[in-house]
Amino acid sequence: MPTVEANQKYLDPQTLAKIEGLELRARRIVEGYVAGLHRSPYQGFSIEFAEHREYAPGDDLRHVDWKVFGRTDKVYLKQYEEETNLLSYLLLDTSESMHYQGERSPLSKLEYAKCIAASLGYLVLQQHDSVGLATFDSQVRSMVRASGQPSHMHQLLHVMEQSQAEKKTSIGPIFHDLAERLKKRAVVVILSDLFDDITSIMTGIKHFKHRRHDVIVFHVIDPDERDFPFVKTTKFRGLEQLPEVVTDPRQLRKAYLKEFEKFTQAISQGCRSQYVDYVPITTDQPLDIALTSYLTRRAAHTF
Repeated sequence: MPTVEANQKYLDPQTLAKIEGLELRARRIVEGYVAGLHRSPYQGFSIEFAEHREYAPGDDLRHVDWKVFGRTDKVYLKQYEEETNLLSYLLLDTSESMHYQGERSPLSKLEYAKCIAASLGYLVLQQHDSVGLATFDSQVRSMVRASGQPSHMHQLLHVMEQSQAEKKTSIGPIFHDLAERLKKRAVVVILSDLFDDITSIMTGIKHFKHRRHDVIVFHVIDPDERDFPFVKTTKFRGLEQLPEVVTDPRQLRKAYLKEFEKFTQAISQGCRSQYVDYVPITTDQPLDIALTSYLTRRAAHTF
């Protein structure tokens, strides 16, 4: 396991931006700070047998299926119904607005969201639970089924690495689509800048809740969006098919900040009314600290 000093070095977002490979980022983040903070409420062995899974170091040998070992010479554990109940799905917004990266941010919103997704996926698999992934913009671009196999991480990372921010988003209809696709109750983790109509977003989230999913919303924000630091006449390039605008940002700042605060409050209140975890997170935050803070609070149920 890496030392604390090594983790501090690798977990700095400016360093992460220079490191190739999400798997390394995920491993450093999870092993250094997050491992052990979030525990599945469904862990343990119940009476009803469900399926087998491969042995992992540290597993209780009392649950090895020796008959299977005798036939295959491979070590499998009996997995019971209670242990298989926890499913997680990572919903990654890959729309064009997620491409934005301000001068103060070492990562774009999409790259930062990928780091969160990779870290949480790694954590879930370390717990021997199952995790799947969907990427979306105006439609679902990829859908990776949930699995608890350690090797599943490679597939998740491959899909993330191939995902680019290019198209317009349509969050509400996408959530309705995915809510119907996810047949079993799951922890649904949304990673998005929520660049869409609030009513449409909240209606989609309600659909997940109607299907009895546990929903977590990571609202990924660039600090420029939060602070609007522009002072010189600036050309604002329209994202998601919006036009370019040349203007003096000082004339817009007060109105913009008011609207941004109104927007985030509406999302926060809407999530709270649905008993959904709302986690605003800016791309200049050290990712390890942000995740540790959230998972600690989630474990303590202090929101």
